[in-house]
Amino acid sequence: MTVTTQDHDDLAYNVFAKACPSRGTLEHVTGRWGGLTLGALYEGPLRFNELRRRVDGVSEKMLSQTLHALERDGLVHREAQPTNPPRVDYELTPLGRQVAERLLALIHCVEGAMDDVLASRARYDETRGAL
Repeated sequence: MTVTTQDHDDLAYNVFAKACPSRGTLEHVTGRWGGLTLGALYEGPLRFNELRRRVDGVSEKMLSQTLHALERDGLVHREAQPTNPPRVDYELTPLGRQVAERLLALIHCVEGAMDDVLASRARYDETRGAL
């Protein structure tokens, strides 16, 4: 099924409209760290440092900001345990699982196509000069 922008005209929200609030959520989900965070949490609940190790390269600050945005959007649930030291677990909400499933399909598609992508990059760089 092909979805066009015209199909979105009947929806209450339209990500192609500049003022639509869905655009912000899409940015949180598809941003550099949002998609990786959702994908990592798809495997199950994780504590902050476990999640930081799983999402290699994310800083503490960026992971914290990402988790706050995803929690605010209703994609991630934060559970603080009243222990000493405090224990905080993060897990996907049902909506977060739906979104993560779709992201993981895209991630697997990209990973599976990397040989073609790398060959294309090499051809491009050969004809246009390396960047």
